[in-house]
Amino acid sequence: MLAVLIGQHGEYLLIFLVSPGQFQEGVMTVHDHWQMDASAPELYERYLVPAITSVWADDLLDRIDPAKGECVLDVACGTGVVARRLAERGHVGRLVGIDLNGAMLAVARAKSSDVEWTEGSALDLPFATRSFDVVLCQLGLQFFPDRPQALREMARVLKPSGRLGLSVYSAIEHTPAANAFVQALDGFLGPESSRTKRAEHLTCNADEVGNWVRQAGFDRVGVETVTKQIGFPSALDYVRFQLTATPMAALLTREDDAGRERTIAAIADDVAARLDPSILANGRLTFPQESFVVVASLR
Repeated sequence: MLAVLIGQHGEYLLIFLVSPGQFQEGVMTVHDHWQMDASAPELYERYLVPAITSVWADDLLDRIDPAKGECVLDVACGTGVVARRLAERGHVGRLVGIDLNGAMLAVARAKSSDVEWTEGSALDLPFATRSFDVVLCQLGLQFFPDRPQALREMARVLKPSGRLGLSVYSAIEHTPAANAFVQALDGFLGPESSRTKRAEHLTCNADEVGNWVRQAGFDRVGVETVTKQIGFPSALDYVRFQLTATPMAALLTREDDAGRERTIAAIADDVAARLDPSILANGRLTFPQESFVVVASLR
């Protein structure tokens, strides 16, 4: 995967929210673009995890608060931020992370030996029934090709009275920078160009997400709409980041370096023009990012 340093401090460099094989069918079809460069998972871990995913991980762990001795599974774990943050909190008990992407798991293994890292699919978890007290899934559900099956598998591996905690991005219209970006992208590169970005977000409401979880067999299901503030050095950095360090880099492969930069700059100007000036205060890009956060349990 292509990567480029954005901003003096490199707060955000790479987006790699879930495993490539768990992307929703019909949305991401160029599977290999998720692993074009072996350094991408390291860059994800270095820049994206501290800035964004660790924030959501801490939120999820605060809500679930696994107890000493409980067995915990992190589904679609990526580089393992959720399980690792739990280990850093001093958790005593079995910790397991599972993901389809071996390169992401390699980073996870290098970062922590306190977690059992497993390569596998959320749709067919390679664990015995009633193996875990807690199952966590951060920002992964939207990408699974069969969401009900993934949720049923999470329920299957939970012990009686086991708990589920998951987060998933809500409608893209509720995350202003992402919404402005897809509109600008469609205007410059055609209506299909934003399909990958739009796939990061659900189009349903919180009640529907709660119903999915209930239909998978969970009781006492609670869904909360949560907003976190996200920041980038500038709108230009945000757009460059999206179009060079994510699968959307494929949209500009036919352009030379100069042409790519012109297109990125033009799209960034369009994005900035669509945003409220307060989001661009002091030259930075700071915007709310909304997710549905689910806490549920089995009887």
